[in-house]
Amino acid sequence: MVFDFDTPIERRGTDSMKWGRYGADVLPLWVADMDFAAPPPVIAALQRRLDHGVFGYGIETEALNAAVVNYVHRRYGWDIEAEWLVWLPGLVSALNVVCKAVEGGVFTATPVYPPFMSAPKNEKRALTTTALLDTEQGWRWDFEAADRALSVSASKLWLLCHPHNPVGRAWRDEELNEIARLAQKYDLIVCSDEIHCDLILDTRYRHKPFAMLGTDAAERSVTLMAPSKTYNIPGLGAAWAVIPNAALRSRFREAMAGIVPHLNVIGMAATIAALEDCDDWLAALLDYLRGNARLVEDAVAATSGLRMHPVEATYLAWIDAGELCRQRGFADPEAWCTASGVALSSGRDFSAACGDFVRLNFGCRRATLRKALASLLGSTS
Repeated sequence: MVFDFDTPIERRGTDSMKWGRYGADVLPLWVADMDFAAPPPVIAALQRRLDHGVFGYGIETEALNAAVVNYVHRRYGWDIEAEWLVWLPGLVSALNVVCKAVEGGVFTATPVYPPFMSAPKNEKRALTTTALLDTEQGWRWDFEAADRALSVSASKLWLLCHPHNPVGRAWRDEELNEIARLAQKYDLIVCSDEIHCDLILDTRYRHKPFAMLGTDAAERSVTLMAPSKTYNIPGLGAAWAVIPNAALRSRFREAMAGIVPHLNVIGMAATIAALEDCDDWLAALLDYLRGNARLVEDAVAATSGLRMHPVEATYLAWIDAGELCRQRGFADPEAWCTASGVALSSGRDFSAACGDFVRLNFGCRRATLRKALASLLGSTS
């Protein structure tokens, strides 16, 4: 079956956060929201649900839980129980819930998705961070620094971004095993945000959930997943946590009580269809995104003053534009991008130390991406 990722879909003047923030003369490639229509089976399932006509309070069904259980088994060989699932309207709320549920400090590595830093603050948890290493071989963990930081902190929760947003790494087994070792050494809960798990672009690698590393890792894990990024349905508000440890699961549910709303019925219908009927669409999407990633990587490599590592996962490119901006008289890369007619995410949102970086969302039509790159790179000539 042939899927079309090239036909324009007008998003200006709609309810789009991505396309509504900037004026008509700026191309938005910032927030992690693709410009593609949802898969046809998802749209069909939504239409059937709309035709029912009643949209009362929802409750997760056996079909919904079975869709997740079957999906993670089929894609990762991960066997879970339906009772381990906790449903939420999104992963940002889940990050806040887990910070509330686990008493003690929080550890993470930067740069990282901004809610990893705001959620601990919201729950008045002490936050300890170390920096990922920007090496010639790509972004790497500094496990020695992590060990030192954990040895003197009161951290009881490790927030893990897996695969990583924004640096685009697909973590290897040996890296995950070292995280599991440190978590056991310091008795940490590991909350693994795996929302980009199905967006592995480097065909040499396959995603492995952190909880699959062994019994100890599973018992100290909270795995967060959602169909939102992969199937481009973030506005439908459906996500789940997989928590094998019953006591931890109970604390997580208690932290949700009275705060986190029920899953909505539209999101449930979309989730089942996405997980059960969209494998062919996902394969086509990944091929398209790989082409877009190569386009960005080649353009950056050909431009003096820009630098990035290959994207292994996600549809996000993490670009060091500091040298080019200084050459062109701009103090801030985000300002340079906007002046060039393209809106990207500022690196400062992901770490105060990353002011030279911007994050580019290449989950868009190739024609849009080419136009954005021409606007950016043309401004440097």
